[in-house]
Formats: sequence, C-alpha cells, structure tokens
Amino acid sequence: MSVIDMPSLEVVQDLTRWSRLLRYDALRMISMANSGHPGGCMSMADILSCLYFHVLRVDPARPDWPDRDRFILSKGHCAPILYAALARRGFFPLEHLKTLRQIGSDLHGHPDIRTPGVDMTSGCLGQGLSAAVGMALAG
Repeated sequence: MSVIDMPSLEVVQDLTRWSRLLRYDALRMISMANSGHPGGCMSMADILSCLYFHVLRVDPARPDWPDRDRFILSKGHCAPILYAALARRGFFPLEHLKTLRQIGSDLHGHPDIRTPGVDMTSGCLGQGLSAAVGMALAG
C-alpha cells in the first residue's frame, strides 16, 4: 500500500477490531497491576494496530531478524499497550499480559529490550528519536 492509497473497508474494520482489543488488554493489565498510565496507552491503540497488523515487517518467530522494521516507543510509560500489541502479534503468549509489573515478569513498567519484540529499552521521554536515527544510520 502506498502512502496515498486508501485501505479497503475490510482493512479498516479489521484494524478497528485490533484497536479495541489492544485497548481492552492494556486497561486490563493496568487494572490488574494497579499501576500504569491508561490515557497514554489509549492514545496509541490505533497507530499500534495499524503498524503491527498492517505495516511493519516483523516475524514473531524471529524477533531478532536483522531485516525487520523497528518500532521505538519513546514514551516508555505506555508499555502496556505495546505489550498487548506484541502478544496479539504472537511474540509471546497472551497469558504473559497478566504479569505486568510483577516480580520476575518480563513485562516491566517501561519496555525492556530483553522482552521479545521490543527494539529499545526506554523510559526517558524524548530519547526515541535519537536512538531511531542511530539505528537507521547503523543499517
């Protein structure tokens, strides 16, 4: 799909469904953890559903595939909705979403590069752009 092509109605409906699922998952995770930033997560649902289910070239079976597209989450406090997208895309089981912010969990309050599908550990706002430029220049 080129930048000026409009997606079909079926694609829009599918992405809308993914957005709803991601919002549900993120709210459920935040509620279960009794900690998180729901507003920021909700604002990202549509773009994450579009990227992870329509645009990004990623392979959950090979999360370190060198030719994959990278996604950098600069506002790391919105990690729950990123984790929801990664789980729904198949990077790890949906059951892991119940472990947000628990001791021993791979799902921390901010993304950690050791989590399958996460391309950058983040937390400090505004660091994503410089990291993404570095990744792009490195090839």
